[in-house]
Amino acid sequence: MLTPALIAAAPADLAAARTQMALSLGWHIIVACLGVGMPAITLIAEWRGHRTGDVHYRLLARRWARAMGVLFAVGAVSGTILSFEMGLLWPGLMGVYGEVIGLPFALEGIAFFIEAIFLGVYLYAWDRLPPRAHLLTGVPIVLAGVASAFFVVTANAWMQHPTGFAAEGGRVVAVNPWAAMFNPATPPQTTHMILAAFMVAGFAMASVYAVAMLRGRRDRYHRLGLLLPLTVAAVVTPVQIGVGDWAARFVAENQPVKLAAMEGVFETGRAVPLHVGGVVIDDELRYALAIPYGLSLLAHGNPDAEIMGLDEVPRADRPPVNVVHWGFQIMVGCGLALLGLAAWLGLAWARRRDLPRSRWFLRASALSGLAAVLALEAGWVVTEVGRQPWIVYGVQRTADAVNPAPGLVWGFVLVSVVYAVLTAATVYVLRRLARDEPVPVAPQERDVTGYRVV
Repeated sequence: MLTPALIAAAPADLAAARTQMALSLGWHIIVACLGVGMPAITLIAEWRGHRTGDVHYRLLARRWARAMGVLFAVGAVSGTILSFEMGLLWPGLMGVYGEVIGLPFALEGIAFFIEAIFLGVYLYAWDRLPPRAHLLTGVPIVLAGVASAFFVVTANAWMQHPTGFAAEGGRVVAVNPWAAMFNPATPPQTTHMILAAFMVAGFAMASVYAVAMLRGRRDRYHRLGLLLPLTVAAVVTPVQIGVGDWAARFVAENQPVKLAAMEGVFETGRAVPLHVGGVVIDDELRYALAIPYGLSLLAHGNPDAEIMGLDEVPRADRPPVNVVHWGFQIMVGCGLALLGLAAWLGLAWARRRDLPRSRWFLRASALSGLAAVLALEAGWVVTEVGRQPWIVYGVQRTADAVNPAPGLVWGFVLVSVVYAVLTAATVYVLRRLARDEPVPVAPQERDVTGYRVV
């Protein structure tokens, strides 16, 4: 029930709190994905450099490692902001359910420290350790990054499918943190997120070199800089499409209201078509392309399966349908476009062991990083906005969890300024790193690049 204090806090402060959280999560998730995917791609480059003796791989690895250090630092800042926001903005959630979902946050903290320690070793011991030993120091970075993503997403999965506790007299009892962390939503959601991280990292890294190649830099260094991360992302993409279908089927079974919003279904029925495009006007999806039987078949594997419509739930329990519907459309559209790019690369490589020679391929690759980020953000909009008005699905409303103190809008303004400064500083530093040339060395020490890279 909404208390008088919480009613007084809504709607302006509730909207400010939700917008601030959306900004923080939307910003942090991009950096976090790069932090999960970049270390693995960097290690592959370093391993290939040692295995083949190709100095271009080693030069790429060293440059990517420097970028990893910058992104880890800014990710630590944005992650710290998020940790404070969870308590400051949502005391109703953390105060009631903190003991239920505290375990994954604690484990994420351990993974973060492991990642920080080994990242320091990896960055500063490059010329102080044997090549194989240095390569091995990067392995914990990869494992800790993936573990961090897993632990954090399990907490969000719990908010989608709360388990591991019982309610008695308005109190939380019989808490089982492990059952809460490994709830039914955990497998599809964590898998979907981790694969998305590798897609974002791979396509984003490749897009930088695609732009350089469009500007005429067609040397081996830039070709490998495009090919290696793009190959990783291309391999992950079709797997992600399959996992996305798994996640959608989970939503169909456990969050039918979210599914109805994703597809703009207002009336319960059988043999429901799949909708492409369209906009909701007056509780009706208009101007959409309908694929007969598509939604029933994809959601339940049966073309005659029943799909629940939004007309079965009170209007107050419905999410904003246009936002969720278009978030889903954008995510799927970008995912299919990236799948097409992956297929293009795979076909060209199978035919002649080379990149496609068309400039349109380079243009598409240059846009792939943006498309991957857009798909990521749209997917999280579907996940989070589609759960509304619940912060804990079916258990606690978002309005009941918000901080009742007035003036939350000023916190949003302050955080917006912080993220604007952080964005500008991050872009500036990364651009400087990209422009810096390796330090030339004496002629007798030069390799085929003309620069010392080890």
